[in-house]
Amino acid sequence: MSMSDITEAMVDGARLPWTGNAMGALDIGFLAGKARTRLVGIFGAADSGKTSLLGAWFLLLARDVSPEAVSFAGSLTLEGWENIAGSLRWNATHGPAFPPHTSSGAGRNPGLLHLSLQVCDARRDILFADAPGEWFSRWAVRRDAEDAAGALWLSDTSDVLILVVDSEALSGASRGVVRKNLFSLLRRVGAERRGRPIALVWTKSDVNVDEQMRLSVTQAADLSLGRYSTFNVSMHPAKGQRPHNRGQGLIELFEWALTVAESTFDKQVESDPERELLRLVGGVNV
Repeated sequence: MSMSDITEAMVDGARLPWTGNAMGALDIGFLAGKARTRLVGIFGAADSGKTSLLGAWFLLLARDVSPEAVSFAGSLTLEGWENIAGSLRWNATHGPAFPPHTSSGAGRNPGLLHLSLQVCDARRDILFADAPGEWFSRWAVRRDAEDAAGALWLSDTSDVLILVVDSEALSGASRGVVRKNLFSLLRRVGAERRGRPIALVWTKSDVNVDEQMRLSVTQAADLSLGRYSTFNVSMHPAKGQRPHNRGQGLIELFEWALTVAESTFDKQVESDPERELLRLVGGVNV
């Protein structure tokens, strides 16, 4: 049976509440009655590696490469995962490539990708947000910018925050502009953090970044974020790893996102019904 056939199927007189594609806020209200759901928000500029990070995690899970005591137990968005992970696969005609750029014209809320995972002895539902970097760049400059509503939505609702630092961009010809924009995003995320766990993730870490540049970013992060975790990740294998490539730092970051202790924070009260449904998924009364 095809995914479209499944979508049209009827269960007890009602349509199934998912299509296999990335979810929107209106699609996920039914998860609220199942279990506490963690939303992981990934913040960063365009082309900084956010979507590639998600795709790499999914492909590692597909190969049964995961943190200790973590195993795949299902997903309601398998087609959505495949849409971003498919380009990273080897096939008969070409090798892996980067996923297509996440469009900034695809609505006001990010696509939400679902994983059901067995973590130790408990089943956990995790949502990961795939959002275009242009949203975050605009939101960093103006919190309530109309064309950055998706970034504000994600900031208001995420339980765990990941802020991506693009090593390649910080070592390129436009590194001065990239650093300035990154500092703006650091300040915005710090102002909106409200005690939540946050990781600063250097993507494409196989690319060397000047030590003075790295130091200036670290100092800005210390000033804006306070306490945070740091990870260096790359899709390229570590030395001697190529036959069984698992990249670098990917599993460690994934484990942190799944297991880091959450902090209670005040979610913004909104009249938007889509946002209210997402709060129900988090099990928080506002």
